[in-house]
Amino acid sequence: QLQLVESGGGLVQPGGSLRLSCAASGFGLDYYAIGWFRQAPGKEREGVSCMGSSNSGGGTNYAESVKGRFTISRDNAKNTLYLQMNNLKPDDTAVYYCAAQPFINRPMCVTEEFNYWGHGTQVTVSS
Repeated sequence: QLQLVESGGGLVQPGGSLRLSCAASGFGLDYYAIGWFRQAPGKEREGVSCMGSSNSGGGTNYAESVKGRFTISRDNAKNTLYLQMNNLKPDDTAVYYCAAQPFINRPMCVTEEFNYWGHGTQVTVSS
């Protein structure tokens, strides 16, 4: 059974940092595109950052709002993906979800591309 489990969310002050983790089980991440998405109250789920499958070179893309502040990465040996978030802003407050989908070399980072999802972790940026 394929599962993704996020961790690392919490409450942080503006300007602070968090690292989200997403542990995969039931499959190896090597041939999967991975992504981080978020959904704020009253808003649609949006792509934050995505990375192509490792065998395709793992190219990355980022939403304009997080470029230069967030970094997506993966550790295939640990079957885990990460999202390092720096200089957090109140607008980053949302539930963050990880996602995976096999055999996508260059994901567009839209929800329709991904079939496997975690249950989400809350990130709150507030003073």
